[in-house]
Amino acid sequence: MARVIITMKVMPEDVDVDLNALTDQIKEVVPDGTDVRASEIVPVAFGLKALKLRIGRDEAMGGTEDIENAISSIEGVAQVEVEIVSRM
Repeated sequence: MARVIITMKVMPEDVDVDLNALTDQIKEVVPDGTDVRASEIVPVAFGLKALKLRIGRDEAMGGTEDIENAISSIEGVAQVEVEIVSRM
């Protein structure tokens, strides 16, 4: 089976959320067989920044709902949005 790369944008609840610490928490809660390959902090507006993640997983594992739910359960996360899913 092929692997897919999922690009997600994670919006924090507040401008005071430490996005580097949030990245570490996300790496701990993503399902087994899923790995955070890259992360980037991107400005949104008025001092608010988002976390853009590139996540890899085997396409046989199905969709992204389990990843979205795991990330959404972290304190400080307001919204998780899947931007792109593509095959490697």
